Amino acid sequence: MGKISGLVMPLAEAIAADQGVEIWDVEYVKEGGDRFLRVYLDHKDGVSIDMCESFSRALEKRLDELDPIEEAYILEISSPGIERELRRPRDFDRFMGERVRVKLYRVEHGARVHEGRLSGYSGDGLVITADSGDELRFELSAVAKVNIAFIF
Repeated sequence: MGKISGLVMPLAEAIAADQGVEIWDVEYVKEGGDRFLRVYLDHKDGVSIDMCESFSRALEKRLDELDPIEEAYILEISSPGIERELRRPRDFDRFMGERVRVKLYRVEHGARVHEGRLSGYSGDGLVITADSGDELRFELSAVAKVNIAFIF
């Protein structure tokens, strides 16, 4: 987590607790000539536009009071989406048994992208069970990204 994201996370988590939502992630990125502060909300029943608006107003007020970000930025509040990225141990625990897509930095088990059921996770690796029934193990250092793989 970057410096700005680390400063914003506790503010966002306090507001989220008051509003009955959970912070999925906070990111501060530069895209083109603009900087974006993105806060992703989660809720067991899904995230509504009203939840995003209410959270945005509360966080914007708090950020204006504290002014922790010197440069201009665009604040975006949204849901992490149906094919959300799994990043933290709690994400992997929550979605154990779900279908995931694992993107690797290099070819392993014959490909750079694998799909299957998340069947194991530890601080240094993860395991998926492929459709063939094979268990595929990956060191976390080899994993570029893990997302929920929603089948439409």
